[in-house]
Amino acid sequence: MDGARSVGPRVLVVGCGGVGGVVCAGLLEQGFDVTPLTRNPLIADAVNTHGFRVRGEGAGTVPGRAVTRLRAGDRFDLVLLCTQPTEVEEAARQNVPYLAADGWMVCLQNGLCEPRVAAIAGAGRTAGAIVSWGATMVEAGIYDRTSAGGFVVGAYAEPSPTGGGTGELEATAAPTRRPELLAELGRRLECVGPVTMTENLTGARWSKLALNCAISSLGTVGGDRLGPLLRQRHVRRLALEVMTEAGAVARAEGVRLEKVAGTLDLEWIALTDAERAAAVGSPSLVAKHALLLAVGARYRRLRSSMLAAIERGRPPAVDFLNGEVASRGARHGIPTPVNDALRSEILLIASGKRQPGTATLRALFDGTRAAVGPGPAFVPVEVVGASSSAVSQPEEAGREAEALGASPLAPPLAPPLAAESAEPEPPGAHEEPGAPTPEPRPTPAAPDRAVD
Repeated sequence: MDGARSVGPRVLVVGCGGVGGVVCAGLLEQGFDVTPLTRNPLIADAVNTHGFRVRGEGAGTVPGRAVTRLRAGDRFDLVLLCTQPTEVEEAARQNVPYLAADGWMVCLQNGLCEPRVAAIAGAGRTAGAIVSWGATMVEAGIYDRTSAGGFVVGAYAEPSPTGGGTGELEATAAPTRRPELLAELGRRLECVGPVTMTENLTGARWSKLALNCAISSLGTVGGDRLGPLLRQRHVRRLALEVMTEAGAVARAEGVRLEKVAGTLDLEWIALTDAERAAAVGSPSLVAKHALLLAVGARYRRLRSSMLAAIERGRPPAVDFLNGEVASRGARHGIPTPVNDALRSEILLIASGKRQPGTATLRALFDGTRAAVGPGPAFVPVEVVGASSSAVSQPEEAGREAEALGASPLAPPLAPPLAAESAEPEPPGAHEEPGAPTPEPRPTPAAPDRAVD
């Protein structure tokens, strides 16, 4: 590229970790007016000396200049927040003075960060871009894009004050809102991955949240990558319980859930009362386990970004994931015992009072059985063999399954829970939330025939 800047909106990318670095590289390569902002001088020095070096999909080196502070008169039409969820409010407060009056502040984190940012920037200037691919910063300025995928982009809609307590959502009418600018952001992000524009950002966020709560948090407690964990049926059962609780809370909030990446239906994957009470697994339950087996096979290398954050001495973003589900569930009187237990366990691990591992995860499973029911002991071989028709939907869902959010952590499984640390401390790898473009779903070779 010749380094020429295109005419158009000025873009500020806050945070140059895995997701932020890949986004900067893609936008800069197209000649867009982009300012990368990082608090980490090591990242800034590496980028300014060598450029954004990307490996994997879209590999190449893109010249760029990162800054560690902005000038007083700077103004940006689009401010893309690519920090950890735990840092998003601070990032919003620090950078809202640089946001144009008719601009957008856009959340790329996992979790429900838009309401927090809207309280700072204004609901009419807040939007979200749900990341469905994975990336990790291997060392300062070097980025490994670990999976393909794109974005779901939409404006934040706050609860209607006239919703009668139903949780009904409506977009906030604000004179500064510029739909054409948000559409332009969608077009520009196409250089990184395919973009879907949505009018139901909250529904898409909740679906991704449910996946992240399962994959990222189980990966943190289990202390292993996604593949080995999801080969264990009790881990798959925990994932199903977590997503079922999250879906129940979302419905109580008046949220209309969206299919993740257009295929993975959270309403379908939620456990029914019959499945929870059955002594023997049903074809529908086998199909759900088969989907999770396929996800684990496809994204077996994904590692939780929350676990990586704990290892770097950083606070885990569990209150933006399982904690969010638990606190909102409490307000509606909806029990969320598995999300509660995962939150508590992760905080114990972060404090050094518990060690992550398969034994810890098994103990958590055993400890929550009384609250959610024992589940079926096993599924006969003939039922497993008969499940092919039952997994017709999961075949499509499996393509998006990575949105299950691990960090790699998240992301890809949708590891979508990936750490989005704006300034990971190099050297240190972390993957960001996302759901890579799915490959054909492999036939799950069930290592065990039992289904919890």
